[in-house]
Amino acid sequence: MLCLRSPPRFKSTFPFSDFCYNYYHYKLLVGMARSSMDEISDTGAFVRSASTFRNGISSDPNSPFPPESGRYHLYVSYACPWASRCLAYLNIKGLNKAISFSAVKPIFERTKESDEYKGWVFPDSETEVPGAEPDRLNGAKSIRELYEIASANYTGKYTVPVLWDKKLKTIVNNESSEIIRMFNTEFNNIAENPSIDLYPADLKALIDETNEWIYDSINNGVYKCGFAKKQEPHNEASRQLFEALDKCENLLSKQRYICGHTLTEADVRLFVTLIRFDEASANTFFVGDSSLVWPLLINLVPIFVFLVIVSFVRLLIVALPSS
Repeated sequence: MLCLRSPPRFKSTFPFSDFCYNYYHYKLLVGMARSSMDEISDTGAFVRSASTFRNGISSDPNSPFPPESGRYHLYVSYACPWASRCLAYLNIKGLNKAISFSAVKPIFERTKESDEYKGWVFPDSETEVPGAEPDRLNGAKSIRELYEIASANYTGKYTVPVLWDKKLKTIVNNESSEIIRMFNTEFNNIAENPSIDLYPADLKALIDETNEWIYDSINNGVYKCGFAKKQEPHNEASRQLFEALDKCENLLSKQRYICGHTLTEADVRLFVTLIRFDEASANTFFVGDSSLVWPLLINLVPIFVFLVIVSFVRLLIVALPSS
């Protein structure tokens, strides 16, 4: 494996300059990057491929996926920030009773005895890994098997989240940004908190603009830092990351949330990445608490929504090396 040199510290008040490099290159060792290493360009940069199942939940009479209570199941990994944003929405909107969910084990393992591919797998019992549980819907041993049930000829990545249709026994959608939009609006007739709108009309343009730079430089930026196979793209991704973190810190010094004074989709998307930074850097790499993370965490309303996610992030961190 190529050993990249951590780039010089860019001018940033964020106190964990080596976290992205250490954390994501550690994941290479345990197999977490197996499905992403094919996404390295000729320049050595990480270029994420698009999700493949892009169906939507809709109340349209012609929709094959109507918003019915008890029909859908969300497969997640607490180790995955993309899946965690969907789980956060499930709680915020009060959809826990309408949409069931279950979690895979937090570390990649072999998915079949016949090949070496590593991916998300289900435990054999509820006691094997706290929070993870066997797949009782389809009896699948891995997320890979779910994709193969949905499409026998599927050749893409086997990722979470997976929004599963119990009735049609297929994947509705595996793109987290689209799943959270569905949870925000399409299930309001059966949601416990239908009045909560994390993508309000008057802020849509600002949220979209904010999502774009947060995704490119932070959400996906940490992967670009860790999966880069050459020094130059690694340094460039790091520079963009710290500039974006400084931008976040500047915004949060003036306002309660990232898009103003209202909790929005942008806060959730940012939160699920930042909480992994702070936990991993403080507990594993022995650096101080982040002055950026805590204002956002403190202001999240309702804060209890995120406690499940945070607790299982800590579970994941136990698996990380101490030095």
